[in-house]
Amino acid sequence: MASQRPFIIGVDTGGTYTDAVLVDCATRAVVASAKRPTTHFDLSVGMEQALHAVLEPAARGCDRAIDAALIMPDGCVSPVAIGRVAVSTTLATNAVVEGVADQAVGLIVIGWGNRIEVPGAAAIRHIPGGHRIDGTEQEPLALEPLLDAVVSMRGRVDAYAVCSLMSFANPTHELVAARAIAAVDKSPVFCSHEVSSRAGMQERAATAVLNARLLPVMRDFLDGMNAALQRIGIDAEVVVVRGDATVMPLADALRSAASTVASGPAATAVFGAGVASGDALIVDVGGTTTDVTLLHDGKPVLAAGGMVVGDWVTHVQAVEMFTVGIGGDSLVRIMEDLSLHVGPQRVLPLCMAGALPDPGGPEGWLGAKRRCRCLVPVAKCHDAGHASPVLDLLRTRGPMPPGAVMRALAMPEITLEQEVAALVRRQAVCEAGFTPTDALHVLGLLDFGDADAAARGAAALGQALGCDGLEAARRVVAATRCRIEDALVAHVASREVGGNLAGYLAHRREHALLRIEVGLNVPVVGIGAAARHLLPGVAETLRTDICFPEHYDVGNALGAVYLALDGPGA
Repeated sequence: MASQRPFIIGVDTGGTYTDAVLVDCATRAVVASAKRPTTHFDLSVGMEQALHAVLEPAARGCDRAIDAALIMPDGCVSPVAIGRVAVSTTLATNAVVEGVADQAVGLIVIGWGNRIEVPGAAAIRHIPGGHRIDGTEQEPLALEPLLDAVVSMRGRVDAYAVCSLMSFANPTHELVAARAIAAVDKSPVFCSHEVSSRAGMQERAATAVLNARLLPVMRDFLDGMNAALQRIGIDAEVVVVRGDATVMPLADALRSAASTVASGPAATAVFGAGVASGDALIVDVGGTTTDVTLLHDGKPVLAAGGMVVGDWVTHVQAVEMFTVGIGGDSLVRIMEDLSLHVGPQRVLPLCMAGALPDPGGPEGWLGAKRRCRCLVPVAKCHDAGHASPVLDLLRTRGPMPPGAVMRALAMPEITLEQEVAALVRRQAVCEAGFTPTDALHVLGLLDFGDADAAARGAAALGQALGCDGLEAARRVVAATRCRIEDALVAHVASREVGGNLAGYLAHRREHALLRIEVGLNVPVVGIGAAARHLLPGVAETLRTDICFPEHYDVGNALGAVYLALDGPGA
């Protein structure tokens, strides 16, 4: 029986790294942990590497003797010893924050004459129909206009979202509409009653559209996880962390993609709850985002009305969270006034990018006037069937800055940017640039990458800023800390005081005549590999205590394990 097997594996797949932990179910001791780069061209590769690493003998760190029957000839823990795999992910969160959840969705609104604005809808059509609050029909569903709408959208959208008036009381019109759409177009259909049982057309429509928009993200994630487990030979139950700090079977995540947007923050909060008995802010500094969640009396706080992330106001039940596009691998840019802007775009750090053209000098690609990126072809990407002169050029000549590509192809800038965005989404090209991770290498605080490449980038930044590379790195770290500090202040202020004052406090540094100092009345728990290097300065400025629990660098994966062992829905 899988439930009688002695070990559970926790996996957290983020935009930059995939973490894994092997945990003894009986003692809850961490047997092994590993961190491997997330391989966006094929998620299963990074997952397999992380999973395999925690099974290796060199990774084991607990005192318990492992039954010899559970050890393979090469010394690795046998896959048959794994009874369950618990997974959290920030891929959906990152897709929303970075704006790369680009599935075109057609929204069908039934029985609602007022205007609905959903940020991710490619097309919206209003159709007569709908029900009353008691479930009785308000007006018959207008099938002919419905079919006309689908025909007009067919070929222009990748999926459909259907939201009917009072469908939580009677979903008949949504169900009929879904079948009618399927008769005309085989694209997936997401109905609002499947994801929300509450009133609020705007929020239910947004939730259905968000599910549809995230379908490719979750499909890639699920396919990658299944492939990695099969190659290793792990035949165990797999559960995925929902945003409300419960778990669901892996197969359910495809239809409930929106419920995983806060999956990573939920695992963050659960891990933090294991070390904080009172109120606390749990701050997870990842490669792509920084996620902030709140504990009250040692328990994760759920958002009162539904999850809000970016422009999306939804009915998704989730932990109260605040996500900002700032992390270790956020792009650093020099603005017109020579200030530094960090994030929200994630790029490949110079210390991890391999051989690139010289970033400095008059012909360099890193400096002022929007020079901040280098385009790198992804060697392992299988991108057959997509003709691209940009990709052909990069594969022929190697990494190049956008300006050089534009000149070589005589391509207008806006056309190039559109083509690059499409190539990045297909993982055929990645963008490299200077990041906080590079700055930490220059300052000697990290050492897993190419410090010389980071130093060359810092020198190029310093040349534009009028300082040396070391000072440029310090300024990048300071700017990153400021962004994280502002995120904490914005989250707490919006919760405590709301309204205009929260916005005022978040932008307090911009006021020339008034100085406002803000502090926190709750301690901070730091999670994530870069947290120890970025958060102490933030905590000092906000005059609060901070701690880094054991295994803080893989806290989300461990939080997923805790939920699978004894959390709601386990």
